[in-house]
Amino acid sequence: MKKKHSPAYREDLMARLQDPQRAEAYLNAALEDEDKNVFLLALRDVAEAQGGMTKLARLTHISREHIYRMLSEKGNPEFVTLQTLLNAIGLKLSIASKAQHKKAA
Repeated sequence: MKKKHSPAYREDLMARLQDPQRAEAYLNAALEDEDKNVFLLALRDVAEAQGGMTKLARLTHISREHIYRMLSEKGNPEFVTLQTLLNAIGLKLSIASKAQHKKAA
């Protein structure tokens, strides 16, 4: 079940996610969750903070409605579409070894 947050929390989150490094950290943290929906909802937050769905739709040539559906709790975007969305907001997917990740921590 999705938690409702106060307007002040939401405004603060949107302001913080305008910073590319914070957006990257936010999405990486979301990827660590076992529930894939956490990442999709986090990507939706980042997209909104980075200019909104209309801007993202214009940059990707994907309809705004389709983006909302893909980034919903029931969304299931294709890999190439996910890459397109991330690219449009200045991010990319990468793979890291679990062993490397544990050493860095």
